[in-house]
Amino acid sequence: MLWIRRFSRYFTAAMVMILLSPSLQSFPPAEAIRSSQLDGFLRFPGQKHAADSMDRFSFRKAPVFCNADACSSTKSGKTGVCDPSLVHVAITLDVEYLRGSIAAVHSILQHSLCPESIFFHFLVSETNLETIVRSTFPQLKFKVYYFDPMTVRDLISTSVRQALEQPLNYARNYLADLLEPCVGRVIYLDSDLVVVDDIAKLWSTSLGSSTIGAPEYCHANFTKYFTDNFWSNKRFSDTFDGREECYFNTGVMIIDLVKWRRAGYTKRIEKWMEIQKNDRIYELGSLPPFLLVFAGHVEPIEHRWNQHGLGGDNVRGSCRNLHPGPVSLLHWSGSGKPWVRLDSKLPCPLDGLWARYDLYGHQH
Repeated sequence: MLWIRRFSRYFTAAMVMILLSPSLQSFPPAEAIRSSQLDGFLRFPGQKHAADSMDRFSFRKAPVFCNADACSSTKSGKTGVCDPSLVHVAITLDVEYLRGSIAAVHSILQHSLCPESIFFHFLVSETNLETIVRSTFPQLKFKVYYFDPMTVRDLISTSVRQALEQPLNYARNYLADLLEPCVGRVIYLDSDLVVVDDIAKLWSTSLGSSTIGAPEYCHANFTKYFTDNFWSNKRFSDTFDGREECYFNTGVMIIDLVKWRRAGYTKRIEKWMEIQKNDRIYELGSLPPFLLVFAGHVEPIEHRWNQHGLGGDNVRGSCRNLHPGPVSLLHWSGSGKPWVRLDSKLPCPLDGLWARYDLYGHQH
């Protein structure tokens, strides 16, 4: 354990040097496209009036980054979301995780060689958060998509954590339907992470014949993701016959939307969710249906792109160290979120790395 603690200290020192380095990037003219007219205003828990919430819960404007003198530009003449030179990133936005989503976007822009080539697709369900995104990132290219909670309301089963039952967690299943047909590939990211490398490197990863790419963990205890009822019923367990049972975290995925649409994977995922309602074959929210459909068919990506589990498990106050190896993305999956622990004055050691990207209306 001593060498792990030393590694964590060395990595933290190196990361602090990276995060404190001068910004390198600039933005082109802003492009923010509305895909729906959403009613309502920004409301935070415990706040009765939207205007008061906007005043009290504000985000600082992100700096303008300039990381490269020359960035690629399209020669096709296409503009907007269909520009083929764009890197497409999808992230959910909701009140509870808004602070994390803003930090994730900030980290991506800060470390991207060409931030003007990144187009963000924000998935929302209840609240109009477009204004706050625009004020925080005035030059950001983005579009807001409304995901109707009723789409999955009757498909969601109870989970080990109530947070996993939120309908917006399932919006990733419908990216192929929500995004424009001209968008053939997208990087899906959770809201509790920061990227400390150029996301264009992840974007350029080849998926081969696979539909999705993600870091795989083939030595994980795969059986724990499903109930005894699943493994004892050959109708279910035979699903993995001939497939390598490798776990992957759905918080970081590259998705080939063309292949997804062609194969109808949304319906396949929904089918497993329907089975779950009747037969209780898993306990964890939106992850198991993805494992049932894609495990063993995922293009493996370097583990550096999802150093997950930093949120700890369900034990209050638990902290996790980094896995050995290089790091391009830190992911606070688990029950503990860095902004909650920082505000409660009980942070884990690595939460300070997330705080470097926090644009919430106060400094730590």
